[in-house]
Amino acid sequence: MKTYMAKAEAVERKWYVVDANGVPLGRLASKVAAILRGKNKPTFTPNVDTGDYVIVVNSDKVVLTGKKLTDKYYRYHTGYIGGLKEVAYKKMIAEKSDLAVYEAVRGMLPKNSLGRDMITKLKVYKGAEHPHAAQKPEELKLF
Repeated sequence: MKTYMAKAEAVERKWYVVDANGVPLGRLASKVAAILRGKNKPTFTPNVDTGDYVIVVNSDKVVLTGKKLTDKYYRYHTGYIGGLKEVAYKKMIAEKSDLAVYEAVRGMLPKNSLGRDMITKLKVYKGAEHPHAAQKPEELKLF
């Protein structure tokens, strides 16, 4: 039996809408990352981007369990000496919830050029509205 290997130009991509209202951040990110990679398709190939587009709405209503809201920090470096910055997730969810969801998903994708191509198919919005109605996205129930 031969192994199927997908070709990048023959991939059919769909659009999905995911509502993040009341969903834990990590569970949302892992499901979205699997769809971006294409692991939900029978034609999944690890070295080819076979994933679909995902639109995440209501990112400001995402939930963190336990004491993560106060104890967990988003850390980044500015590039200057001593430029390590920390932002508590309580502040991050309140002000930049779309960035919190984006970074959670990005951390679950491959750390190479393939992962950088996959993250471009993720669209995150704070409210319930999105400008991608022309693509006719399907509603995706994760839980």
